[in-house]
Amino acid sequence: TKQQKKMYVSPPVSSCLSGWFLARKKLCNKIGLYGDVPESLRRIEKFLNTQIEFHELDLLDKPGLEKIFIKHSFYAVMHFAGLKAVGESVEQPLRYYRVNLTGTIDLLEVMQSHGVRNLVFSSSATVYGDPQKLPIDEQHPVGGCTNPYGKTKYFIEEMIRDQCTAEKDWNAVLLRYFNPIGAHISGQIGEDPQGIPNNLLPYVAQVAIGRRKHLNVFGNDYSTPDGTGVRDYIHVVDLAKGHIAAVRKLKDNCGCKVYNLGTGTGYSVLQMVNAMEKASGRKIAYQIAPRRSGDVASCYADPTLAEKELGWKAEYGLERMCEDLWRWQSQNPTGFSKGTQP
Repeated sequence: TKQQKKMYVSPPVSSCLSGWFLARKKLCNKIGLYGDVPESLRRIEKFLNTQIEFHELDLLDKPGLEKIFIKHSFYAVMHFAGLKAVGESVEQPLRYYRVNLTGTIDLLEVMQSHGVRNLVFSSSATVYGDPQKLPIDEQHPVGGCTNPYGKTKYFIEEMIRDQCTAEKDWNAVLLRYFNPIGAHISGQIGEDPQGIPNNLLPYVAQVAIGRRKHLNVFGNDYSTPDGTGVRDYIHVVDLAKGHIAAVRKLKDNCGCKVYNLGTGTGYSVLQMVNAMEKASGRKIAYQIAPRRSGDVASCYADPTLAEKELGWKAEYGLERMCEDLWRWQSQNPTGFSKGTQP
């Protein structure tokens, strides 16, 4: 009802929703879920014994958004929706600009017209471009993005920042993710890419389970210890807890704040392959391929500001991330589909 305050969430949200409820302290009465994730939603409801209201809607469907905001009164929006593959964005830049930018503008306008002034945005470390220094803190220059995906995240950050400046009752927390991996410890909630995975660890897991023949390692001539790209990997459960902390920050009328969500430690592609071999007990075949356009050599966070201002710090290390990912993949060889064989 209009009297109830709700949180409006866009995908991917499985781990975030689980973390939300597992925090054991509800910050709102209900959660409205947007996104085409019926099986993951069903599992979350069963796991938590909680019914979640669900609306399947394209973010570019502005009239549809209006109907949802007319029907419900929301305290805040957690905005995850958008296209997110670096390589694909280089090949399809206009599609990325249309979906990510237009969709966000529509969402912000609907929020504005319905008096919703609190926002948590899923940003990305790609806004930093090719790092000038490591580790990367929030004062590092942004905007020198190496791919259209990163540019959309940077442009959206600027939109939100400008809106918070123009309307002083707006509050936003921009969370710059590094590289989320892992899965819920139950093995029932995890990442299920549609088609060929664009991220490293889901692809590695599918090779380990037998769905893919081998991993393509894009470049082994970077200025890194083993020549492969180095990234900061963060457990999705830690990421979910970061969102809980961010919503609490909104209650302080914080204006527009930016935080890195990472561990502060970088691992190379080959180190990640070795870690997944250990977790799965299986050999993971790989071959070296040319570099991908838009990739950088190394990127890892200085997450101290989030610890200082949000009281948040990543708890899980690489071994746990890979163990949880393998538990999910081995229990769900074909993801959320009903099949049981790779």
